Parts: sequence; structure tokens; C-alpha cells
Amino acid sequence: MKAILMRQPGGPEVLAETELPVPEPQSPNDVLVRLHAAGINPVDTKIRAKGPMLPETLTAVLGCDGAGTVEALGDAVTRFKPGDAVWYCHGGLGGPHGNYAEYAVVDESVAQPKPKSLTFVEAAAAPLVLITAWEALHDRARIEPEQTVLIHGGAGGVGHVAIQLARLAGARVATTVSGPEKAEFVHGLGAEYAIDYQQEDLAGAIADWTGGRGVDVCFDTVGPEVFARSIDVMAVYGDLVTILDPGTVGLKEARNRNLRISLELMLTPQLKHMPEALTHQGEILRRCGELCDAGELRIAVADTYPLAAAGDAHRRLEAGGMQGKLVLSLPAADG
Repeated sequence: MKAILMRQPGGPEVLAETELPVPEPQSPNDVLVRLHAAGINPVDTKIRAKGPMLPETLTAVLGCDGAGTVEALGDAVTRFKPGDAVWYCHGGLGGPHGNYAEYAVVDESVAQPKPKSLTFVEAAAAPLVLITAWEALHDRARIEPEQTVLIHGGAGGVGHVAIQLARLAGARVATTVSGPEKAEFVHGLGAEYAIDYQQEDLAGAIADWTGGRGVDVCFDTVGPEVFARSIDVMAVYGDLVTILDPGTVGLKEARNRNLRISLELMLTPQLKHMPEALTHQGEILRRCGELCDAGELRIAVADTYPLAAAGDAHRRLEAGGMQGKLVLSLPAADG
């Protein structure tokens, strides 16, 4: 099979198309998937640059997100049959190879039936960001109806689904964007207030929006500087969640406000070998699939690249300013 192999850390040029053996189910619960598309996420570019997160090998096939059709089954698989369309987030961290390839093997508990309303490309774009946003809002922040929620980077991969999930939970949503085009995009997703961080003062905008109270929940998808600034726009007893390392941040004001601060890394169940947590993430994906098929949740794909152009896709992602997701589309991708 064709696959994109990283033999050493470095720039996008280290991603090389090569021929690898088609993997086979190794355990009774394994499913062999013929991939139609593979999602591209910032974690892929970080692993490419710094090396695998699971240091079992220096070589790696990247890509956590995949969508395709079932080709073969382990003896104990009961949830799928050959020809079923599936989507999932698994692999790509080192050790088990990821989804920048024509085939991949995953445990049946991780895979879920692909939503009928999504193409394979859309489905491959979604699992990591959906699970991340769901865990951040529901598992970490414990979002409730009528709360005010600030989502940083609302036009990005995680941000654009987080807006929708927060709205579906009954919350009022504000989000930060750059420029009027992205503001229009996030309003279409259900954001009540779009703050152009290049033109507007965040603290003043949130004070106006909340009547000086601050937001109940803030979800940071950007990084340390934004995380630090977010403390001053939080309501007392609020929840501040970040998906990135917050760095060295003074927390005196966070303590004064009695904030609950949470870190979200949806890759933890893979990194720590936690099968029950992986099953929970599979359930999250199943519920999100139902929302997609009900027309209540949509996935924005900015662009697609052929498998051989994975390096170009990484360059595009690292350039920043993305609206939605990038996806590697394999020849079988037909919706």
C-alpha cells in the first residue's frame, strides 16, 4: 500500500510517499479499514517536527483521523461487517501507524459508523476536533444551558465545532476571529458575538456582552498569551479550559475569581493506554454522528490534498489562518 512515512523529525520535506505492507488485524477485535480520507491536525505537524509522542520508533505514519470502509475483521468483531463505512480517531502518534495511508487497523471500540450525511472527506476531518471540543465543554467545563461561553479561534478546526456544540448545549456563544469573512462564518455556525481580536479589545468586548459579569466558560484553542488574557474576562467561579500548554502564567487573579482551570488533551487515552477512555471517546463520536445526521452539526473542510502532497498540506496548516480543516483525499474517496 502507499503510505506517507516520516523517517526522522524535521520540516514537511521529511514526509515521503513509500510502499508498506498492508497491515493485518492482530487481535480478535481489530478492524482493517481501507481509507478513503485522512484528516490533518496541528498535532501531526508537531510530531513531524519534534518526533513521535509514543517513542517506540523514530519512523512513523502520521494522521490520527481516518474514514473509510471495512475490509477485514478479527474473529471477535461483532459491530461491523466488510463494506461498512466508518470514521475514527486513532494512531499516528508513533507505535501503531496512522492514517496517512491506504489502509489502517483499529480496534472496533474506537471506530463508529460514518454519518450518512457526511462524505468520507468530511468524516475524516472531524473526529479529533469533535472529541476535543466535546471533552473540553462537557467533560472539563461541564457546560450548562444559558451559560455564556467564549471560544477562542472560532473559525479554526476545533473552534468551529466547539461553537456548534456549545449552542446545542443551550449556551450563548462569543468567539474571537480575524476579519469580517470569518465573522460571517462563525455567525452562520451559531455564534452570537464575533470579536475581531485584531481590531477590538477583548476585555471591553466581553464586559459589554456580559454586562460586566464575565463569561461562565472560556475555551482556549490558541495558546499561552490568549490563555493569560482570558483570566480577566472570566466570571467568578467560571471554567477556563485550554488545549495547549498554558506556559508560565500568573494565577493570582484566577485564584481571586475561584476559577476552575482544566487542560484538555484528547490523545491521553492513547498515550496512557486507557481502553475505557477510548470507548468513551467512541461514544462521543457516535453522538456527534447523530447530530450530523440530524442536520444540527456540520464540518467545514477548507481544502483537500492528494496523499502524495501531505508535505504541502502541512505547509498550508503551519502558515496559519485556516478556516475549517485540511484533508488528504485518497483515490477511493467518493462520498
